[in-house]
Amino acid sequence: MKFETMTIHAGERPDRTFGAISVPIYQTSTFAFEDVGETRGYDYSRTANPTRKVLEDTIAQLEGGQAGFAFATGMAAEATVIHLLKAGDHIISGDDVYGGTYRLFQDVMGDCGLEFTLLRMDSRQKIEQAIKPNTKMLWVETPSNPLLNIVDIEMVVDIARKYNLLTVMDNTFATPYLLRPIEYGVDIVVHSTTKYLNGHCDVVSGAVVTTTDELTERIQFLLNALGTCASPFDCWLVLRGIETLPVRMKQHEENAAAVANYLVGHPAVKRVFYPGLISHPGYEIAKRQMKGFGGMVSFEFKQGVESVNSFLRRITVFALAESLGGGASLAEHPATMSHASMPEDSRQKGGITDGLIRLSIGLENIDDLIDDLGQALEPC
Repeated sequence: MKFETMTIHAGERPDRTFGAISVPIYQTSTFAFEDVGETRGYDYSRTANPTRKVLEDTIAQLEGGQAGFAFATGMAAEATVIHLLKAGDHIISGDDVYGGTYRLFQDVMGDCGLEFTLLRMDSRQKIEQAIKPNTKMLWVETPSNPLLNIVDIEMVVDIARKYNLLTVMDNTFATPYLLRPIEYGVDIVVHSTTKYLNGHCDVVSGAVVTTTDELTERIQFLLNALGTCASPFDCWLVLRGIETLPVRMKQHEENAAAVANYLVGHPAVKRVFYPGLISHPGYEIAKRQMKGFGGMVSFEFKQGVESVNSFLRRITVFALAESLGGGASLAEHPATMSHASMPEDSRQKGGITDGLIRLSIGLENIDDLIDDLGQALEPC
C-alpha cells in the first residue's frame, strides 16, 4: 500500500469482532481468560491492548519497521529506550536536542551511571573523535529541536556500523511522511506522537519502532516492566490523527515555506532556521533524505530579549504555547519554555540564544499568519 493508504488501513481494520471501521476503544484494564492459562491474546492492558495494538502496528508499518510500541508520552518512549543501556555506557547525541531529552539524559540518567557527550553532529570526524570504548549508542534528532539542524543519517549509520553502535532517531519533526530513517539503516525510531502524528493538540503520547527480534523483545519487556504504555483512549486519538497526516503535512510545509521566506527579508530578524531555505547549511542533505522540509520554523531577533517579549505579547493568530504539530499555529521561546531545563551555558553552546523563537506553523490561511507576524514584528 502507498503511504496515504496505510495511514487509514494499516493494522487490523476493520475490527474483527463486529467490523467497526473506526477502531474500537477497548477501555478495559483486564481481559477474561478462556481457560486456565488460555487467553484470546490479551490478559492485562499494561502488557497489551487491542486498541493500542492497531496503533502500534500502524506506526510500525508507516516507519517500515518490525514492531511498534505506544507510550504514555514521548518522554516515556525515550526513557524506555534509554533503559536498553546499563550503568557505565556512553551515548553521543546532538547539542541542541529537545529540552526534555536533555533533562532526561543529564539530570536523570546521568545520576544512574550513564555518560553523555552532546555535540553538533555535522561531521564524521567530530562524531568519531567522541567515541569511547564504552560508547553504545548514537542518538539523533533531524531536523533538530529547535534549531532545525540536519544530520546526515547515512553518515551516522555508517559510523555506527563501523563501531558496532546502536542508532536511535527521534523522527517527531519530520514524521514518516517526510522521512523514514529505517530505510537508511537506523535501528530504533522514537516519536512524540503528541505532535504531528496526533495533530490535534488533544493528547500526550509517544511511540517506538524497532527493527530486530532482539530489540522488539527487549522493548516489549521494558514497556511492561516499567509500565510506560499508552492508554486505549489516547491510542484511539492518535489513530484518528494519523489518518489525515499526509494531507496535514503538505499544508504545514506549504505554510512554513511561506513564513520562512517572509521572515528572511524582515529587518527585525537576524537569522531564519528552516531546512527548506537554500541558505540553510543542511539544505542539500535534507533535500536528499527527506520528502519535504516540514512545518517548523525558528528565527532569531537582532535585538534579543526586548524584541522577544514584544513579539510574544502582540501575536494574536499564533498562540504563545509549548508543543507543536497541531492545526493551530504556536510560538514559543525555547530559552524560557521548551529548553528552560538546559543550563544557560549549554543553551548558548548549542546555539539556543535568548533571542530565538520557535514557530509551529499550523493550517490557517497563510495570509492571516503572515499578517499576524507582520504586526507583531512591527515594533521590534
